[in-house]
Amino acid sequence: MKRFPGTAFLSLLGFACCALPVHAASWFVRPTPETVVIGNYSANARPVLSVKSGDTVVIETVSGSSNQLRQLGLKDSEIPAALMAIEAGVKPGERGPGGHILTGPIFIDGAEPGDTLEVHIEKIELPVPWAYNSFRPTAGFLPEDFPNSASKLIRLDLARKVGLFAPGIELPLHPFFGSMGIAPPAWAGRFNSAPPWMHAGNLDNRQLVEGTTLYIPVHVKGALFQVGDGHAGQGDGEVDITAMETALNGTFRFVVRKDLHIQWPRAETPTHFISMGMNEELVDATKQAVREMIDFLVAEKGLSRDEAYMLSSVAADFAITQLVDGKKGVHGMIPKSIFLKK
Repeated sequence: MKRFPGTAFLSLLGFACCALPVHAASWFVRPTPETVVIGNYSANARPVLSVKSGDTVVIETVSGSSNQLRQLGLKDSEIPAALMAIEAGVKPGERGPGGHILTGPIFIDGAEPGDTLEVHIEKIELPVPWAYNSFRPTAGFLPEDFPNSASKLIRLDLARKVGLFAPGIELPLHPFFGSMGIAPPAWAGRFNSAPPWMHAGNLDNRQLVEGTTLYIPVHVKGALFQVGDGHAGQGDGEVDITAMETALNGTFRFVVRKDLHIQWPRAETPTHFISMGMNEELVDATKQAVREMIDFLVAEKGLSRDEAYMLSSVAADFAITQLVDGKKGVHGMIPKSIFLKK
């Protein structure tokens, strides 16, 4: 695929995007009916932007439904105009099978199957002072206890960085994108945006905040990165099926790694290395996360498999990422501080 200058390529498509003036290799993508995908990751998705390894892209996202937000008490002036334009402009046949609004995909030059895409999450911004949480029948971890539907608006105090859940209850804001992923293998077709998988996608991992890095195995040429499902914060488990859902803007730097070959997503924070497991069964997801941690320690830290298994037991923490996305998620975290040599 040919690389296009940011403004020229996007103006040809009628997209509201432009090159940022702060750096020659920075780009900007706004969500429009032409620059989003609703409900799926696919090897056949049409890229909205082509960048080089090492480039930085500022990506805006939207989330939710304008009708739901109105019912929760928001005025139209408080709802992103982009969300309403997308609802009106994306045809029903172009949606699904999931429901997430994902900005992209972005084609990264040089990314080939077998490579790893290194996604540096450099900045995350909250553009609106609200979030919401909701659940519905048959969804969530306790549908037998909650056969009803309910939604709640959570006002955000952006200056104090807290969510005002209820009188006397304030939640610290830890914004992150619930869904960051690339195209799955072509044979998977139009893959539902709800369950996470080898392409990453709807990981709902609250550790992936500003300053962290996500590593994703590449399955198709160009990788085709998409992002959305903004969260102002979330608890491990995400038990009722949603977090503090909101719009987010993110700054991402993409690096193609030819020297790193992985099978499943991994991540890195300033303080920890993270392995991940995802499966319909929680025990199997946990086994995968442990095996991924062992593989990491063998490949990156030079341990034998026996030593890696032992270190995973004495130094790594394994937590439930989420319980409600079709595939349950587990992540293992091992502190960088225990490794005296880089």
